[in-house]
Amino acid sequence: MQVPLILTLTLDDQSFVHLNALRKKYFPPERNYLDAHLTLFHNLPYSQLAEIEGRLEQLSQQQEVFSLTASEVLFLGRGVAFKLESTILQLMHKQLQNAWHPYLIPQDKQKLWPHVTIQNKVSPEAARNLQQTLTSSFKPFTIQAEGFSLWKYLSGPWELYRQFPFLS
Repeated sequence: MQVPLILTLTLDDQSFVHLNALRKKYFPPERNYLDAHLTLFHNLPYSQLAEIEGRLEQLSQQQEVFSLTASEVLFLGRGVAFKLESTILQLMHKQLQNAWHPYLIPQDKQKLWPHVTIQNKVSPEAARNLQQTLTSSFKPFTIQAEGFSLWKYLSGPWELYRQFPFLS
């Protein structure tokens, strides 16, 4: 089946559970059919699957688990996200962009803006209120990046295709 592929960063279990609990609490339930995630590429062509898998295998076998910092609670206009920072992630993403440039959509050619959305598709007022509430007690925290997850996009939900763990 020739479906678009989505690449996300695999987060450590403790961070994932925390972020996913917030997403389940604050994301409108009728629109929340995905778990918390950090998207690296939104639409990779299935026709390039062999090259994509080969590149991810190679990169993941050279990359050790690394840290990201959740540095800020962001207001998205109609939602809220945690801003994540990592020089390693930016460099890795740029390397993949360069390798896959010929078949990337315009959105995936842009500079990576790492974040995990915990609320979306709400009124600006509801989003601003949540952002202010979360910011009042926010302290930066660390998340471990443990690998890549490659997903099949199924016109809404995603189906996990394969994971590429980093060295531990």
